[in-house]
Amino acid sequence: MDFALTAEQKLIVEATRRFTEQELMPYEEKVERSGQVPSGLVEQIRSRSIAAGIYAANMPTELGGGGLDPLTLALVERELGAASYALQYIVARPSNILRACQGDQIERYLLPTVRGDRVECLAMSEPDAGSDLRGMKCSAVRDGDSYIINGTKHFISHADLSDYVILFAATGEESGSRRRKKITAFLIDNGTPGYEVQPGYQAVSNRGYHNFVLNFDDCRVSSSAVLGEEHQGFAIANQWLGSTRLQVAAVCLGRARRALHLATEWAVDRTQFGRPIGKFQGVSFKLADMQTRYEAAELLTLRAAWKDGQGTMTDTDAAMAKLYASEMCQFVTDEAIQIFGGMGLMDELPLERLWRDTRVDRIWDGTSEIQRHIISRNLLRPLEKDRP
Repeated sequence: MDFALTAEQKLIVEATRRFTEQELMPYEEKVERSGQVPSGLVEQIRSRSIAAGIYAANMPTELGGGGLDPLTLALVERELGAASYALQYIVARPSNILRACQGDQIERYLLPTVRGDRVECLAMSEPDAGSDLRGMKCSAVRDGDSYIINGTKHFISHADLSDYVILFAATGEESGSRRRKKITAFLIDNGTPGYEVQPGYQAVSNRGYHNFVLNFDDCRVSSSAVLGEEHQGFAIANQWLGSTRLQVAAVCLGRARRALHLATEWAVDRTQFGRPIGKFQGVSFKLADMQTRYEAAELLTLRAAWKDGQGTMTDTDAAMAKLYASEMCQFVTDEAIQIFGGMGLMDELPLERLWRDTRVDRIWDGTSEIQRHIISRNLLRPLEKDRP
């Protein structure tokens, strides 16, 4: 078993780390204090990431993307993850769901998004349908060769910068006692009559990375707007959800590693009672636990990414990586603040931001409870089949 990176992977990691430090981190404080990313900065980061070859790195080369395998992509995500999410997400990794585009959708949505000419947002969550996506109320009713869409989505990230939305809506119910909703995905352009974007909520995490509420009021779209097949939206989402959870896990690695580095330097430089505080077990043992959990999370994440590249990754692999990495990052950032003491909570340092920002990682793209459900379900089901 060889854990060494290839020469090419090392170069990609170094280039991405350099890009993060030079093109993203210098703007963090400004974005944090203003809560906004100026449009000029958005274009600057986008154009420079395209020039650096790390924009749309998750998309195949035949589509104009970087063509990185899942393991190398996870390494890129780890490096970008050290920076403010409001800045690093601009180095877009277009939703893999777009690979379900067919016919005219390829030229209208997929290829322009890979090139950076268009930006998408993804709309699943609703006020009454978070983890229970099958409970969504936003509906699309067939009317001849069109669909009429009504309902509301919320917690929709960067809808202000997007040109279109990948919308998931209920298009019927399955037969049987459970009567679960049939879900269909749609591609809907901004400016479509009946589709409105409104400001969302003020979050403590990821300042400058805004969420929005999307309202659909008798919004009529052509049947050509269906992404994939009718009623197959849930299958499309599940097909790519694993890679999304790996992205969250890898971002957590970058954030935790930055916090750990800051805490380690502080433990060496900060003196109390005539000694560097790292000489006291109360601090050094914290660092030991932080490093151990970080290494374990990195191994889980990179192993899952490697398996993804081999076509053998299971939903359990992705769930374990996302669960452990997100909870590790919360532990590491919290312990880093404890090592810094009061200064750790001051906004002169990035620690309190790292601590706040990582809180959402245990919620979005599947809560920790959902990840534990996936893991335990897959452990129990094979045995339950053999029981009376």
